[in-house]
Amino acid sequence: MTARPRALFVMRHGKSDWDSDAVTDLDRPLARRGRRDCRTMASWCAQVGLLPDVLLSSPAERAADTARRLGRGLGLDDDDVTLDERLYMAELPELLAVLAGVRSDASQVVLVGHNPGLDALVAHLHGRKPPAGVSGKVMTTAAVAHFRMPADWSSLRRGAGKLVEVVRPKELPAF
Repeated sequence: MTARPRALFVMRHGKSDWDSDAVTDLDRPLARRGRRDCRTMASWCAQVGLLPDVLLSSPAERAADTARRLGRGLGLDDDDVTLDERLYMAELPELLAVLAGVRSDASQVVLVGHNPGLDALVAHLHGRKPPAGVSGKVMTTAAVAHFRMPADWSSLRRGAGKLVEVVRPKELPAF
């Protein structure tokens, strides 16, 4: 059996509901548009053959819900999502530390989190700032950056990943 190519899918959480009655930032849910964009991105991920060995998410409600919705769209159960407190509003060093801890046999990994840390991670792995979308931003809400990755998750120096593409829900047809 041929091993699957090693890949990382970095996903920013869907649009959150700023008008909700959430008491804390951690509790803020997805907005209607965020839920719709998660469906769109899950359909796209399924089309490109994503079947994650590891699905990591920030514990913030908007990120965890994004990860669960993505996982369901790929045929996974909600308990396949690993919530990692280090991913909540993480900056580049924390994101790299989380990835360094990914099991060595994992071929496809999804990491769901927040900006500005995800912008920094994508730029770090790409070796330079990736192209922005029509909005002028790289990692808009529910955007996915797809990378081909080296064999060792624990050594992700600048430019270690090969950026395949950045896909944003507004740039895709409705699924």
